[in-house]
Amino acid sequence: MTEITRRTPRSNPTVNVYRAGLRRGLISARIQLTTPSEIVGTIVMMVLMVVALIFLSQGTFESAAVDLGSMGLPGVIAMGVLFSGVMGIVGVLSMDRTNGTLLRSKSVPGGTTGYLVGEITANLISTVVSALLMLIVGLALFDGLEFASPLRWLLFASVLILGLISTLAIGSVLGALVSNPKFMGFVMMPVMVLVGISGIFYPIVALPGWLQGIAQAFPLYWYGLGLRASLLPDSMAAVEIGGSWRLEWVFIVLAAWAIVCLALAPKLLGRMARRESGSTLAARRRDVQQQWGV
Repeated sequence: MTEITRRTPRSNPTVNVYRAGLRRGLISARIQLTTPSEIVGTIVMMVLMVVALIFLSQGTFESAAVDLGSMGLPGVIAMGVLFSGVMGIVGVLSMDRTNGTLLRSKSVPGGTTGYLVGEITANLISTVVSALLMLIVGLALFDGLEFASPLRWLLFASVLILGLISTLAIGSVLGALVSNPKFMGFVMMPVMVLVGISGIFYPIVALPGWLQGIAQAFPLYWYGLGLRASLLPDSMAAVEIGGSWRLEWVFIVLAAWAIVCLALAPKLLGRMARRESGSTLAARRRDVQQQWGV
């Protein structure tokens, strides 16, 4: 009598899902970084931000050691990461719900998780490249920036990555809640308000105290603060709240947002995927066609 032995899988299914998601993300990132329209869009936005900073560099804040242009560079990098991390993921998730990509991923074991890993990976790579380009341009154009020591490189890299993870996680949560691209404006408006009160282009101490409190509840302020600490002279901490960079709170707040949103995102996305069906996809497409007249 022949004995049948059951073969044990050589690899963990969960590892395979994440590996497939990473491969998908690398392919998507390569496409984004080599597509002419994507390149032109990135360059145009960068030029607009640099022009705004050049105008700001004509003024100073009280007795600050650097001009407003140099002060605004870290905030511009943070704002770029915020828009790419939050709005980029929200836009992709909402569009993929409409075109059926998310529904197709649902049919593959672990497909939803792999899909989310792929989108986050692609967005992370393209955003890091854009942030580094903006940093290089800023270091070449604006005076007073200090980025010559390994400690500052490490601080910039750690704040950049942690802030990017937190914004991508927030974008994943919001993207799981936005059922249709027409609702993107409901996400964009609060993001614009947050940018306005987070001290990106000017010290937050210039705002009323109650607005300062609201801004400090969200990660964008702390993201900009951490990047300012890595790029500006130590004397510039005097124009911040409490006269300090408060780096411990930078990492605490960014990590807290990242942990909470990363825990929520897979559950919300899984619930969203379970609700997807051929009928809901068809209804959503009809809604989009009626709204856009296509």
